[in-house]
Amino acid sequence: MKLTHASIRAKDMDGTIAFYESIGLKLVSRREIPQNEAEIAFLEGPGGGAKLELTHYNRQESYSQAEYENRVFDHIALETDDMDGVLQKVRDSGGNVTDEPFRLSPGGPRIAFFEDPNEVLVELIERS
Repeated sequence: MKLTHASIRAKDMDGTIAFYESIGLKLVSRREIPQNEAEIAFLEGPGGGAKLELTHYNRQESYSQAEYENRVFDHIALETDDMDGVLQKVRDSGGNVTDEPFRLSPGGPRIAFFEDPNEVLVELIERS
């Protein structure tokens, strides 16, 4: 068994795709799902692997994220070799950096967190 994708809901499909493309993901497919009155898009990193699915339901009127302590879905994680560059792109694209880079242990990877335009928490990891 392997993980193929994780899905998050997008308030604004075009804006969310543009945000993730600005930080280095690539759009690999996008299509309407008439049965659900929805649209889906899949993005992936340059190295392939599991994909990020964005889902927009045409009739969904409210998009809300529980306060951090009450969330069921915690975060997705992306790995980069340019933490500072990606965080600048996040800021430039309207994302919210919630935790500046830090290390859990000396010599460990740098970790930071940000929220995308849908308030989905994203962990950014830089191994060096």
